[in-house]
Amino acid sequence: MKNIVILISGGGSNMAAIVNASRQQDWAGRHGARVAAVLSNKADAGGLAWARSQGIATDSLDHRAFASREAFDTALAERIDAHAPALVVLAGFMRILTPAFVARYAGRLVNIHPSLLPAFPGLHTHQRAIDAGCEVAGATVHEVTAELDCGPILAQGVVPVLPGDTAPVLAARVLAQEHAIYPRAVLKLLHRLG
Repeated sequence: MKNIVILISGGGSNMAAIVNASRQQDWAGRHGARVAAVLSNKADAGGLAWARSQGIATDSLDHRAFASREAFDTALAERIDAHAPALVVLAGFMRILTPAFVARYAGRLVNIHPSLLPAFPGLHTHQRAIDAGCEVAGATVHEVTAELDCGPILAQGVVPVLPGDTAPVLAARVLAQEHAIYPRAVLKLLHRLG
């Protein structure tokens, strides 16, 4: 069985989209894959309660309890490795990971970013797209590399930027697209990993 470990920091809507898709499409039976665990850097992350209600193992590790980013990443990797992951999925995990952590999971660590990369890496993507006069915006699933939001692109979803859009309105439209493309990209990567 190919185990997927998902990392979150908040409500986990992308995590839920992946879990729901995995069950509706019977990833375990058809593809030998399952979401084995959901981990967070925040004990009160809403997505942890949802994952527990779905019978998925959960864990949390407060990054503020560690003296350095490296120490946190080392402890996090130990928790992840306890689930023998084929794939580690960042779904709203709001921590920049160290190069050593990224190297440990090279080729099997993915993220979703709320812009059409390479446009608008980093934060405030929706407002930046509006301010730039973009006609379209969207989301990108990409492999994680040591350089922020620069890994190989696995999937993209596009939405129009409409007259009068605000950043929150555009964000909601992009999030719906994220929920559609992320599960497909995860499944595609699992196939590629064999």
